[in-house]
Amino acid sequence: MAAKKISYRSGYKYQLATAYPIKINIKPKKDIDTEFIKLKKPGDLTVARGYAWDGPSGPVVDTRQNLRASLVHDALYQLMRHNELSVKTHKDKADKLFKKMCIEDGISKVTAQIYYLGLKLGGKPATDPQNKKKTKKAP
Repeated sequence: MAAKKISYRSGYKYQLATAYPIKINIKPKKDIDTEFIKLKKPGDLTVARGYAWDGPSGPVVDTRQNLRASLVHDALYQLMRHNELSVKTHKDKADKLFKKMCIEDGISKVTAQIYYLGLKLGGKPATDPQNKKKTKKAP
């Protein structure tokens, strides 16, 4: 007989349909291998198929030009929330990478700089382990 309850997390808008590998300038001291995120010492990041994220935060409107950057940025912040990456060492690098990827994907440099400043000033709570997504039960 199947269990009567399910466990789930809420608050996501998007789910990755295929794995996304990218070389980044964030290089951990040791390989990180979680259920959905792998980051190797040389900076090889792979976000697994099925990873869920909420897109850009705050007043930023989700567009095709910022979704890829928000995927990578959310994955990196998740690693910080789970104490896999140091906030002190890696937050600003993650924020700058978001800006760089936005520019690569067609966002103006001025707008990307505004996004970066927003992350620099207001992004720290999203790296706090106390803000991990809670597992819920139903029914």
